[in-house]
Amino acid sequence: MPVPDELPRIGAPATRALAGIGVTRLSQLTEHRAEELLKLHGMGTRAIAILRQALADQGLSLRDDT
Repeated sequence: MPVPDELPRIGAPATRALAGIGVTRLSQLTEHRAEELLKLHGMGTRAIAILRQALADQGLSLRDDT
């Protein structure tokens, strides 16, 4: 079972892309918009969908999903 604030498995390129902007925890994603994240090299729509679901499971959302 994943730790509540841990990033889900989204693939190494997407994880590196998030780390590159200082995002290492799920809760930090609430400060970012999907449009912004999709511009990161290595981040795709599949990773965004996984992140959105993980956020929703914790009662959180991306900044533009509120």
